[in-house]
Amino acid sequence: MAARKSARKKSPNKKTSKKAAKKSAKSPVKVASRRSSAPTARKSMGLAARTLIGARVPDLVLPSTGGAEVRLRDLMGKKVVLYFYPKDMTPGCTIEGHDFSRLKTQFEAANTVVFGISRDTVDSHEKFKSKECYTVDLLSDVDEKMCKAFDVIKMKNMYGKQVRGIERSTFIVDETGKIIKEWRGVSVDGHAEEVLRAVSRP
Repeated sequence: MAARKSARKKSPNKKTSKKAAKKSAKSPVKVASRRSSAPTARKSMGLAARTLIGARVPDLVLPSTGGAEVRLRDLMGKKVVLYFYPKDMTPGCTIEGHDFSRLKTQFEAANTVVFGISRDTVDSHEKFKSKECYTVDLLSDVDEKMCKAFDVIKMKNMYGKQVRGIERSTFIVDETGKIIKEWRGVSVDGHAEEVLRAVSRP
C-alpha cells in the first residue's frame, strides 16, 4: 500500500515536468515571432513613410495677412519656412509666433521667408497678428489643402476625446522648391532658433 501511495504522489511531478518541457520548447518560437514582427510594426507606425524630405512643394495658393495671396512656387530663389500650428490665440501658438517674429531679420539675412499656417480664417489671422504685433505673415488654410499636402492633420486626444487637428510641424523648402528639412510634433521652446540654425548652414 505504501508503494502505491508513493507512486501516486510522483505522478503530478511527471505532469509538471511535461508542462515545463512544453513551455521551454515553445519559448524560442515566441521570441522569434517578436523579432520578425518588429520591422512590420515600424512600417505600420509610418515612421519612415510619412517623411516629405526631397519632395517638391505643391503648387497651391493661400490667402495671407496683409491682403495678399501666396503661391509657394513663386518664392523660388529663396528658402521658405512653413510652420504649421493648431490655432490662433492659444498659448503655445502665440509664443511660437513671437519667436519667429523676433528672428525675422536673421531669417531674411539667410535669404529665408517665414510663414505661419493654420486652419483659421484670414480675419482671425489679422486680429491675431495685430494683437501680438507679429512681423511674419500668417496663411489661412481653411480648406486644409496645404495641411493635407504636408500630412499634418492628425487625431489628437483633448480632454479625453479624439479630435482632428494640426500636429505642430515645420518644414524648410530650398531655393528650388524642394523640401529639405522637417520637424513634426514640435516643442515650441527653442524651436525657432533651431530652424534658424538649419537655414543658416551653407
